[in-house]
Amino acid sequence: MNLSKVKLVVTDMDGTLLNSKSQVSDQFFKLYKQLKKYNIHFVAASGRQYHSISKKLKPIKNEITIIAENGGFVKHKNKTLLTTSIPSEKIYKIISVLRKIDNAFIVLCGKENAYIETRNPKFISLFAEYYSKYLIVDDLTKVTDDIFLKIAIYHFESSETYIYPSVKHLENEMLVKISGQHWVDVSHFNANKGFALKLLQEKLNISKEETLVFGDYNNDIEMLGLANYSFAMKNAHADVKKIAHYETKSNDDNGVEFILEQLIKDKSNL
Repeated sequence: MNLSKVKLVVTDMDGTLLNSKSQVSDQFFKLYKQLKKYNIHFVAASGRQYHSISKKLKPIKNEITIIAENGGFVKHKNKTLLTTSIPSEKIYKIISVLRKIDNAFIVLCGKENAYIETRNPKFISLFAEYYSKYLIVDDLTKVTDDIFLKIAIYHFESSETYIYPSVKHLENEMLVKISGQHWVDVSHFNANKGFALKLLQEKLNISKEETLVFGDYNNDIEMLGLANYSFAMKNAHADVKKIAHYETKSNDDNGVEFILEQLIKDKSNL
């Protein structure tokens, strides 16, 4: 495998670029400088809120593209490229369905803030890792002064077992994604990482043959399909490993950095 043609590197965050402590390695930032030297554009693509991603990648946030909320919001070098929202009437309908699920925590993901109505301290402590700007409100259906990009639902045991069966019927009108072991996301059909990446590839005139993508969960599948160099992490969901052309080390073994080192080596040998 020779990566010398690559002009665009795209990586998921949780379970991929971030280790299990939700940290970006110092090695990544050193490698990023080399990517810049070879005019390779970097994209962080996550189900996280924009503010949370930009905080993790603060030193480089104004130089890169950030695909946030699973593709619902995209900033390219600090300029908004895409906002894909959910109409308010659909928001209220979905929330009424979600409230019937036992032990599920609902997050209404707005462009400006995330909104929750629970005051459960255990959930808030965990949730704040993914949403650095948020408000606790009495009723999610009364929030009207924001643009809503996604609804995220959390279960402490398993999203696939306890949440997905209750929202599967929404797939006729919404995009429903199991985005992690504990999370399910509901959004507009076009609010996925693949739709956002395709738009960026067209803007930058970069082909599938020049794109390298890393991912670990089902919300990464569409964007993995847009790259000849698609890598599943060793810790990835089985569905992702089926789709990806290659596999790398786990997120705790710097699997992204391992491949980026090869990319830079291949570029230097040109």
